[in-house]
Amino acid sequence: GFKRKIPSFTELDAMIKKILFAGGFFLYALAGAAQPDKGLTIVTSFYPVYITTLNVAGHITGVRVTNLTRPVTGCLHDYSLTADDMKKLATADILVINGYGMESFFTDVAKRYPRLKTIDLSDGIPVITGPGGDNPHVWVSITNAIIQVHTLGKALAALDPVHKDIYSKNASEYAERLEALKTTMHRELGAFRGKKIVTFHEAFPYFAREFGLETSAVIEREPGSQPSARELATTIDIIKANGIKAIFAEPQYPAMAAQTIAKETGSRVYTLDPAVTGPDTPEAYLVIMEKNLATLKKALR
Repeated sequence: GFKRKIPSFTELDAMIKKILFAGGFFLYALAGAAQPDKGLTIVTSFYPVYITTLNVAGHITGVRVTNLTRPVTGCLHDYSLTADDMKKLATADILVINGYGMESFFTDVAKRYPRLKTIDLSDGIPVITGPGGDNPHVWVSITNAIIQVHTLGKALAALDPVHKDIYSKNASEYAERLEALKTTMHRELGAFRGKKIVTFHEAFPYFAREFGLETSAVIEREPGSQPSARELATTIDIIKANGIKAIFAEPQYPAMAAQTIAKETGSRVYTLDPAVTGPDTPEAYLVIMEKNLATLKKALR
């Protein structure tokens, strides 16, 4: 008859290991299934990029949007990454940057985190080149801001197809709000095309190009870099020669040089906001641009 083979000790040991391995794998699979998905973490480089991303990707279940730098940081001129920044980048899936050299630290980030997906919002925007090279302040133009919204929506939809329909919907709705404001701004500022203005630093060339304004002089090309006596004198001469009545400073930086020039020329200092700081709300850029519209109408009339 049939004789059952008695396994050897070696065979028994192998069988036990297989059973334990299978059981352990099953328990591991159960534990993995029970753990909630960590979701998608999107890190933005600084405030205007954060506000754009908040409108496109904020409040989506499973998607977390966090800003790398503090909301009061302003432009990232000579910014150095902190230990806290490194922690955020280490857990990020996607990094959204402005581009055109605004994030001077980006080369180091790309080397340290080669798996981190990056979205550059300046792609496809014609650059303005000045004395310091490419001007990165593209978002200050509302037309460029709209381009950035669409760029972000398409990029996120490609990187995270699970939520592609929501990204597309959010991007379209926010772009429509920006388009409406753009129409209003062009209508109400149309009478001032060709007006000469003096600005505080190199944040407004794209804004000026958007509305047909001519930047006759820039008081401080980089915030904190006080103009020399010769530069002050040259600016004063330009203002007097062109009858310029308005100097535009920024709320993020002291305007001592602007005040000095105003006293010498009889011009007045107004505040234009490049939207590099502000509240943690999706409407922030729209509110800031509406205030800039009111300021320009008052200053240029």
